[in-house]
Amino acid sequence: MAIIFSNGFADNIGSKWYNDPLRITIARLSDAATEISKICARGALEENFGDDVGELNSDGDVQKSLDIRSDDLITKALFDSPVAFYASEEQEDILTLDIEAKLAVACDPLDGSSNINTNVSIGTIFSIYPSTENPETSFLRCGVEQIAAGFFVYGPQTTLVVTTGDGTELYTLDPEDCVFKLSIAEMSIAKSSTEFAINASNHRHWPAPISSFIDDCLRGGEGPLACDHNMRWIGSLVADANRILIRGGIFLYPDDERHGYGEGRLRLLYEANPVAFVVEQAGGIATDGGIRILGKTVRTLHQRVPLVFGSQEPVHLVAKYHHQKAVRNDAAPLFNKRGLFR
Repeated sequence: MAIIFSNGFADNIGSKWYNDPLRITIARLSDAATEISKICARGALEENFGDDVGELNSDGDVQKSLDIRSDDLITKALFDSPVAFYASEEQEDILTLDIEAKLAVACDPLDGSSNINTNVSIGTIFSIYPSTENPETSFLRCGVEQIAAGFFVYGPQTTLVVTTGDGTELYTLDPEDCVFKLSIAEMSIAKSSTEFAINASNHRHWPAPISSFIDDCLRGGEGPLACDHNMRWIGSLVADANRILIRGGIFLYPDDERHGYGEGRLRLLYEANPVAFVVEQAGGIATDGGIRILGKTVRTLHQRVPLVFGSQEPVHLVAKYHHQKAVRNDAAPLFNKRGLFR
């Protein structure tokens, strides 16, 4: 039976949701997401909907009004949750909520901010860890220590993709009663696919393994991959991830030569780790090109990382391109000892 989120609480129907603090926290996040969804649905009818506020967030990106409003709604919801610490991409420091509580929540309150004014899907990404006595050690840890993660998508439908470590589920917000209802009980990513998602305008900046892989995709049936490929790129991580969960594919956001992109662009704590957890629980793979994302340790709150995830076969293939490049550069030990496939 479905677990129904409504009015801040989830009906305890499924056994894997029996953990009350976790259940309540996800329900509170769902309440905040419902309010964000309503704001998104009004679009330009909302005052200052997609306006820049003239400030930079903790990661140096220009904040939008909706970024701040989303963060405020989530913070307010978590104040009424069994959460000890809250780390937000929009805030420099960790917020202490209830020092005695058992959970710590990391969140990207509004993913895809550049698409706010274009009526393209945007979302909220979250990750939940068991809290420690220290705020920083609650988050500066390995991704495999997550106990739940997911993301909301504000698009034609508002959905919640979530895992608690026992598969990945999808819930849809019913606009008639504002309740999240189970839509897909067991999401499963296709093992192979000929779709890839990457910002091709940055081709000249990519490292050689990525450019070689994409070049071979574009050569289609005449190239070494022996099949035609299609490119899809939305520019909202949650939207691209949701598509891959539904029909397979591979997403690539590599490091590159541009200033500020040398370590990748996406945040390990707020974006890569939760998406990797969801993807793995749906049968996919998530790496930085060669190394498993969930095996990495978060060193700083706003640490960046390259991210490659999706169907098993193309993600494995990208890792092989990295390994081959490493061998040619006499850098094999990095990938032979720590890579996924050697």
